Amino acid sequence: MAEEDVYTKDGTVDYRGNPANRKETGTWRACPFILGDECSERLAYYGMGTNLVTYFKTQLNQHSATASKNVANWSGTCYLTPLIGAFVADAYLGRYLTILYFSVVYVIGMTLLTLSASVPGMKPTCDAQGNCHATEGNSAICFVALYLIALGTGGIKPCASSFGADQFDDADETEKEHKSSFFNWFYMSINVGALVAASLLVWVQTNVSWGWGFGIPAVAMGIAVVSFFSGTKLYRNQKPGGSPLTRICQVIVASIRKYDVEVPNDKSELYEIEEDSESAIQGSRKLEHSNGLRFFDKAAVVGNSNSVKDPVNPWRLCTVTQVEELKAVVRLLPVWATGIIFSTVYSQMSSYFILQGGTMDNRVGNNQKIRIAPATLSVFDTISVIFWVIVYDRIIVPIARRFSGRRNGLTQLQRMGTGLFISIFSMVYAVILENVRLKMVRRHNYYELDQVPMSIFWQIPPYLIIGCAEVFTFIGQLEFFYEQAPDAMRSTCSALQLLTTAFGQYLSSLLITIVTKVTTMNGGPGWLPDKPNYGHLDYFFLLLTVLSVLNFIVFLLVSNFYTYKKSVETLR
Repeated sequence: MAEEDVYTKDGTVDYRGNPANRKETGTWRACPFILGDECSERLAYYGMGTNLVTYFKTQLNQHSATASKNVANWSGTCYLTPLIGAFVADAYLGRYLTILYFSVVYVIGMTLLTLSASVPGMKPTCDAQGNCHATEGNSAICFVALYLIALGTGGIKPCASSFGADQFDDADETEKEHKSSFFNWFYMSINVGALVAASLLVWVQTNVSWGWGFGIPAVAMGIAVVSFFSGTKLYRNQKPGGSPLTRICQVIVASIRKYDVEVPNDKSELYEIEEDSESAIQGSRKLEHSNGLRFFDKAAVVGNSNSVKDPVNPWRLCTVTQVEELKAVVRLLPVWATGIIFSTVYSQMSSYFILQGGTMDNRVGNNQKIRIAPATLSVFDTISVIFWVIVYDRIIVPIARRFSGRRNGLTQLQRMGTGLFISIFSMVYAVILENVRLKMVRRHNYYELDQVPMSIFWQIPPYLIIGCAEVFTFIGQLEFFYEQAPDAMRSTCSALQLLTTAFGQYLSSLLITIVTKVTTMNGGPGWLPDKPNYGHLDYFFLLLTVLSVLNFIVFLLVSNFYTYKKSVETLR
């Protein structure tokens, strides 16, 4: 093997800061530690989040709508804080140290949450009948813990998938093909953790105690930190490239300053550094000039007052690669926006699907003692994801590859669109199910019954459908936002993908607020009352169905005009 082939060509370095050796670092040898970390961290996250709406209702004594909004707001924040973690990773610390430091914050939050649910004086007081009362102090401690966790996960979410993908060199075709598989198995590890959380931990929270129910995820998070740190010597690391926000602002300012400058037709006349394929941005390959969004090309036009031999003022003259960074982000935004509605549909599994399940017969057979907690049904979403990950990676991709000739079978946009289409049917089913349930309530005057005689297992299909849609949409997004991101902005663009989930949660909260306000204007119970038997949850699900159909149509239009980014060549 030639000396230049011993090292990776994508700019990655080992834990000492030296060029990464292909034979000693990265690939699947490093991935078990990253996947183990992600599995344990997701077990901790879903161990809290899956049944959190029940904790708010039964322990903090919140109304259904309030509990649902609080869960949506917290979940949304968990997907908003990745912007902070991504910025820190791309600009200063790199992905490895960001994951490590923010994990410590996560563990502190988990520990405090466990204490708030188990230590007398910190936890809510409950009487013999199970009716609980929480003081403002009890609630405050709980929410401080939850939002510390939200901050901690903000450093892990945008970096973990990107850090795992960094272990595969884009310049090596074999490694590049494995990278696509990595995203499938990364999402699989997420759902293995979620499977344990939705089955074992929900049972512990419901039948043992909330202290143990939160304590076990806290221990899992500690295991996640140990797992991740254990692989340090095997990791390939991308160097932080400086503030991506500053670079973006420089291009915008330089373009505005030269608004009257004409962009030359010959792209070779635009400014770029000369050194091989390495750009002026540390650890980043040059990006090839693309057509479109030509206004930003003005930032790379060398004017009469700009001598390239002199020190360049980046607020007046930017490289082509810097301009293409901004273009790549702008092109991602329309695709990014179409993920919000999907995330709103997905969020129903942690809110109104659970509340709907609480109104149905949760017995296993006719056994009065064995009952299924509504939150436990999310295990079927996880099972569906695990099943479809294997089917997609081992069956769908090889078959699609034969017809399309593409290494990954489907393009990332085709994969995402398929998931958006499938998700529509989960809402269609939810509408039909709730409509049938309400007809039973009205036909037999079951208004005051806590649980109508309709099996909770009728809820399983929408969980299975959403699980299938996730494998196409969420994993497609993971790969798409990583691949289409400039080298020095991969954590940032991964955070952008996660932001769709945040906005989806916030949109869910907003829709609940608007629907509640509008439908109760005449003094009626509205669509979403505390007692669903008096409401019209089917109308709310129908609203989400319509939004999903419109969103799919918009996605088809947006994806048709998307331009993929191109690197000039690999780093040496």
